[in-house]
Amino acid sequence: MNQNTSTLTAVVKQVWNTVFIKPWPMMTGGVLVGILSVITFAWDRPWGVVGGLRNWADWLFYGLGLYAERPFSAVISTNSILTFGLMVGALAAALMAGQFAIRMPPLLEGIKAVIGGILLGTGAALAGGCNVGGFFTSISALSLSGFVMMAGLMLGAWVGLKYLYWEMENITFGTGQTTIPPAKRSRVDWKRIQPWIGAVIIVLAFVASEVYSFYGYIFVGGLLLCGLGFGFILHRSRLCFARCFREPFMTGDSEVAKAVIVSILISMLGFATLKWVGLRLESTYVTPNFGLGALVGGFIFGFGMLVTGGCGSGTAWRAVEGQVKLIIALIFFALSNSLVRAWIDASDLLRRVVGFEVFIPDILGYQGTLLAVTIFMMLWYVLVVWNEQTERFVVEV
Repeated sequence: MNQNTSTLTAVVKQVWNTVFIKPWPMMTGGVLVGILSVITFAWDRPWGVVGGLRNWADWLFYGLGLYAERPFSAVISTNSILTFGLMVGALAAALMAGQFAIRMPPLLEGIKAVIGGILLGTGAALAGGCNVGGFFTSISALSLSGFVMMAGLMLGAWVGLKYLYWEMENITFGTGQTTIPPAKRSRVDWKRIQPWIGAVIIVLAFVASEVYSFYGYIFVGGLLLCGLGFGFILHRSRLCFARCFREPFMTGDSEVAKAVIVSILISMLGFATLKWVGLRLESTYVTPNFGLGALVGGFIFGFGMLVTGGCGSGTAWRAVEGQVKLIIALIFFALSNSLVRAWIDASDLLRRVVGFEVFIPDILGYQGTLLAVTIFMMLWYVLVVWNEQTERFVVEV
């Protein structure tokens, strides 16, 4: 092997390790999520997670005879495809990094997965979306309900952290370490095969996108790839919104919060441009949850994030790593969201209590809205950095 070939091999290995093995910087993940959010909206619709989970649960309840109305096809539902793509992308990333493994939680964590999943589903139903649709995308779409949910998320995370500290001091039943069951003896080295399986999954996703396009569902095929991108980015950067709201109260660390703030700013500027010039409807993702729905739902969801150990998107991408606790939480997240959403939709009173739509540019205009939201986000950025240095809002154990 000559020197040029040896150098090329070393460079290829370095690039492979940088992209597929080593964790990406958190800010890189935030910037890429913000950009991909705009691309997804420009392509067809905004990014969401819980809608896909609900679609799958709707089909289950329809099959059991609990729902009379047939749900929209999960194969071509944009909600379903985005969530499915996210989970496929995260699974591929986990496999290519050799990080997939079944991890069994202790009994208490399994119980918390059930409770936390129900809280996530209930909170998302009230707020009109999870941390993605109800908060990230809602603010990007210039919906005032996103800011109300943010307040609820912060309060819920603070109370949830208080509970976790109480739990550590008072509950010993069912505690322990998450374990990886010992692998059975096999001639196959699955650790070495994992990256190849991950690569095959990515290729199959692109093939599936082409099949959608061939049959006339070009937008669905594109959204599958957008979901794939979200899952891959979130896994590689370990970007989880639960940490965005937990860490400032737990350790004071501001890394995740800063990444989320930058991501929202990028996404918001892209959404505002598309709406302002008329390329997308102004009403898109302006959720009718401004009021108790966003506030109470955000609080319940924020508390559920701490109990579960993951947000809506975080629970989805970490579940496909083999985290059994998150798999359980994801199931109950989907089931509870479907049931609570059906209950709300069936009641005129509940829909009125949940809230109403408020599109911020209707009040401040686009220029005023962009200025106000940018100032708000920069103040939040300064606040989390100041808190990191002073630990002013860190909860005492």
